[in-house]
Amino acid sequence: MNPAGHDHHHPAPGEAHPVLPGGRRLTLILLIPALLLTAIGMALLWPSGTPRAAEGGEGPARVNGQITSVARTPCPEVPEGEVPLADCGTVTVRLTSGSAAGTEITTDLPSGPGAPEVETGDEVVLIALNADDGTTSYSVMDHQRSTQLWMLGAVFALAVIAFGRWRGVTALAGLAVTFGILLWFIVPAILDGRSPVAVAVVGAAAIMLIVLYLTHGFSLTTTIAVAGTLASLAITAVLAAVSTAVVHLTGVADDTSNFLTITQGEVNMRGLLLAGIVIGSLGVLDDVTVTQSATVTELAVANPAYGFRRLYGAATRIGRAHIASVINTIVLAYAGASLPLMLLFAAGDTPVSELLTSQLIAQELVRSAVGTIGLVAAVPITTALAAYLAARSSRPAAPVAPAAPTGPAGGPPPSRPQGDPWAAFVERQ
Repeated sequence: MNPAGHDHHHPAPGEAHPVLPGGRRLTLILLIPALLLTAIGMALLWPSGTPRAAEGGEGPARVNGQITSVARTPCPEVPEGEVPLADCGTVTVRLTSGSAAGTEITTDLPSGPGAPEVETGDEVVLIALNADDGTTSYSVMDHQRSTQLWMLGAVFALAVIAFGRWRGVTALAGLAVTFGILLWFIVPAILDGRSPVAVAVVGAAAIMLIVLYLTHGFSLTTTIAVAGTLASLAITAVLAAVSTAVVHLTGVADDTSNFLTITQGEVNMRGLLLAGIVIGSLGVLDDVTVTQSATVTELAVANPAYGFRRLYGAATRIGRAHIASVINTIVLAYAGASLPLMLLFAAGDTPVSELLTSQLIAQELVRSAVGTIGLVAAVPITTALAAYLAARSSRPAAPVAPAAPTGPAGGPPPSRPQGDPWAAFVERQ
């Protein structure tokens, strides 16, 4: 307790982020305008209604079923040069959903490239095609994976909570918030014709403000990370807009984007590409900014005598090591996702120059480069802001003539080990 009688929070052993003096007031000063601007942006961009499918885009009905038996037969020979069939025969399926639930139907085994391999007892998804004579034919399309995915999700949640404890619970809550904003604001707003870039920036700000404070607590350390992330997101958005225009990217580079232009022609595909870059950068940016902010705070607590330059230099060295590993992670993630495409180009003996300048690969190169530049910018911005505030908070107050200290019953003050930086920091609170 300080002489004025106000209690200050001091970090308990093992606490991740010590609290610097004056943190709560500065947090409110920075947080309230950010919340207001984000709320106004979401109100202006909020979708006017539920997105509707394009005319005739519903497709055939899907039903679930369970395979009760499989009867395989030899596959017929195919002309030379064509891909032979991998599996031939019929399957009997008991339908478990739809108007014909409980009945058994017989259909051909799925065959062809990428066809599911089925066995007795498998739960599958079928498409139902209604003929003009009133009959319905069924075809096995895919496996039904809901049970397995729910089990995997439960194991994932248990692992996070077992290791992270309360932090794990808040991290899962933050993940739920992220999916909620994506599914109920960002995606519907883009389909409703709103600017994809504006929607992505506002949605990313909402995710960041809620998730960072929910996961890391209401502190100056988190506020500094929020400020650094917002600045880096702005830089990323500007660079993405300039780069896609200079490289002449349209945002239509694969079957998915082509299909989207046909079914949802009002969607700005280049803007959608920019939105993807902004949202994709957010996940890595908040990791770097939180790490840098926490690093500076820990250094300021452990070494109260450190000024701005020493705090900035020490934390920047840590940031360089972090950035070096994160950049490799980003490149490997994009390479892994594009591996089938790279194999296709390699098998066709496509020249490297043509491979790298094709729209699909160029789009990923721009995404990687812009995201990395925004990531690099996040380190000095966040570190400088955290070092400035930490150095200012740790600055000793002007000397005041205090009353002579006394110990219990008017005796001498209790002794304290000399040179203890933590005790010196506590004394200044």
